[in-house]
Amino acid sequence: MTENLQKALNGQITAELWSANLYLSMSFYLEKEGFSGMARWMRKQSAEETGHACAIAEYMAKREAEAKVDKVDVVPQGWGSPTEVFEHALEHERHVSRLIDELVHLASEEKDNATRDFLWGFVREQVEEEANFLNIVNLMKKAGESGILFMDAKLGERQS
Repeated sequence: MTENLQKALNGQITAELWSANLYLSMSFYLEKEGFSGMARWMRKQSAEETGHACAIAEYMAKREAEAKVDKVDVVPQGWGSPTEVFEHALEHERHVSRLIDELVHLASEEKDNATRDFLWGFVREQVEEEANFLNIVNLMKKAGESGILFMDAKLGERQS
């Protein structure tokens, strides 16, 4: 694996950890606002993002590349309504999708088919992530203020 690709993958590890912190911060905010179901959902999302960082590090180790944890910048602390929280998360997932696309492009340029193949799993994952967040945002908008507690209860049922 080239140094350039290793550097980019390490950048993605940092981005995944930032995402984990973002969702954890959202969880804390939602909990404070009294939406414990949504807070639970976001904690699970945070753990999933940490898992993505670990998956990249494990892949790099298999390829004898050095995975590194870099400084993770501060994340936002407040967003407004629960719908605004999930809208922000949707935009963030779209950003992550662009980051993954850039990694796939780099792996192609570097002629690293193994890494390209590995990253396609993340491409597929991002399609699901964006669809999940978009669905939640759309449902929250349809539910309106009167249905927000129902949405809180439903999101709190998330198992993984």
